[in-house]
Amino acid sequence: MVPVFVYGQDIRAIIPSPDRRERMEVGMNKVGRLCYRIKVDGKIVVDWSALGLVTDSGRKVGMGSVGKITLHSEKFVWPLGENDTIDNTYNEVAIDCSWFGLEVRMYNGAVAFRYKVSRVAAVRRELTEFNLPGSFIVYQYNQESVFRRVGVDTMRSTCDLSATLTDGHSWMSIGEADNVDYTKAELMRGGSEGAELAGGRRSVLHLVYPRDSLVQMAGSGVTPWRTISVAGSAVGLHDYSQLNLKLAPAPALARAGDKPDFSKIRPGKLIRSALTTQDGLDCIGFASEHHFQYVLFDAGWYGAEFRSVSDPTMAIPAIDMPAVIRYGKEKGIGIILYVNYVGLRARLDTLLPLYKKWGVSGLKFGFVDGLTQDGIRWLASAIKKVNDYGFVLDIHDNYKPTGLSRTYPFLLTQEGVRGDENSPDAWHTTVLPFTRWLAGPADFTFCYPNSKNTFSKNLKVSKAQQLALTVVYFSPLQSIFWYGKPNDYTDEGEIEFFTDVPTVWNESRYLAGDIGRCVSVARRSGDTWYIGNAAGPDGWDGSIRMDFLSPGRVYEATIYEDDGKQGLVKRIIKIKKGEVFAFHIAAAGGQAMILR
Repeated sequence: MVPVFVYGQDIRAIIPSPDRRERMEVGMNKVGRLCYRIKVDGKIVVDWSALGLVTDSGRKVGMGSVGKITLHSEKFVWPLGENDTIDNTYNEVAIDCSWFGLEVRMYNGAVAFRYKVSRVAAVRRELTEFNLPGSFIVYQYNQESVFRRVGVDTMRSTCDLSATLTDGHSWMSIGEADNVDYTKAELMRGGSEGAELAGGRRSVLHLVYPRDSLVQMAGSGVTPWRTISVAGSAVGLHDYSQLNLKLAPAPALARAGDKPDFSKIRPGKLIRSALTTQDGLDCIGFASEHHFQYVLFDAGWYGAEFRSVSDPTMAIPAIDMPAVIRYGKEKGIGIILYVNYVGLRARLDTLLPLYKKWGVSGLKFGFVDGLTQDGIRWLASAIKKVNDYGFVLDIHDNYKPTGLSRTYPFLLTQEGVRGDENSPDAWHTTVLPFTRWLAGPADFTFCYPNSKNTFSKNLKVSKAQQLALTVVYFSPLQSIFWYGKPNDYTDEGEIEFFTDVPTVWNESRYLAGDIGRCVSVARRSGDTWYIGNAAGPDGWDGSIRMDFLSPGRVYEATIYEDDGKQGLVKRIIKIKKGEVFAFHIAAAGGQAMILR
């Protein structure tokens, strides 16, 4: 017995998905509260749950007119993603709820809704809840923390969005999209106001604002979209991994009816340089030889990053920045510069034209505030400015994506993930594809070993898994060699996969996987397929069927796998469409493949 709403049957609106397998019902309960439930194939997946906002004025919510349900269908080109074309088809309806509106979009397999405020309001809290019938497990985490597999009814702390849950039969992801001026919401265990006792097992979550006691909404303001995706398996949740992009506005040119020009946006791989001129030049040479696109100068290139007296308009004496940028241009390699939040908030409007004059290609934001309304509002404005100047952008630390890369496509990636810097183990690396990566790209900061350093403090998985994860983990900008110096990578046979692997794709297939145990992902670039297989802490005896290959062709598959001696072995086989490829991967191991 847990506290939940007991609702009447006053259903005012029924919104089906385009294929009519899913439906969202919206109505009022017997004590006059707005509520919803979701069914899939007639089965309740979210039982009657609260909707609404609480303001400082305490205005009462009613349910008025329900607009006409309209079908929206489009496909948009997305050359910076997992698939080069995205199908955005949904049913949409607007519902009047007295002083705010409820906007609902029903996709096949997913639901999105948000609140639209018609006048200025100060929101104290959000009533949105998720009343799940049955006993659910949640993969709880916050920002860059480890994951904990806990029962919803025993969860004692909040959980970030996107959050992945399962009852052992079905899988669910709860997330948010298009957050440009709101606070960061998180999930907390608990029931609703005015709750009564209901029979049966229940898992009840609701949204909270941990860091803002009041959220200011201007006229015609909207909250971020709240999203719910449902699948029969953890792998199936990736059918909705581009939902955030679908819910965010298109680039300004596309909204004006013109095609956006992506030709100036250069995705790719980077190597991080030590803070000297010679190291920068060495990194540029290495990047040019290994088909990388960028070199990053990270924290410290302009002095102590957290000190307000450090000047991001001037490099430290050890770096001749004009010489490095000039050499990079000769070699076709862009320079990305890190700037801490302290310098960004004080000098962004000065830095952007200056860096453009210098010939810089991109920025990395450090230690931003992606948690409060003030921080998120500033970030959204900064993202737009960087985008308008044509710099590629990587946002680090606690910020996670909500789909803004579609609106501002120069925003290639962000962190908000526990990457190699923080020594993740094999359980963590095989949980991530089914959790954080459902929200969008992440910069994993790979720390691949070399002849001088094993980076044993950072790496808890094998070399082959490191290769495989560059396919499994999608990011248009990949930080491949985070700590290593270029001249220390002397084994070309080991790193040639990094030379070949792209960072954006024409097509992606999630072939197999079990959260925390294993994952297999295939991605196509042109006519070439790349496959990443990764095992969790217990090893994996698995197989994948090559149904995605083109018929009538024989592919040469180059396979990189662990040799059992902390090294790599490469072999080549022939393979055709429909064949089954079986493999054994040891615990924390991996396998990377190129099919030409």
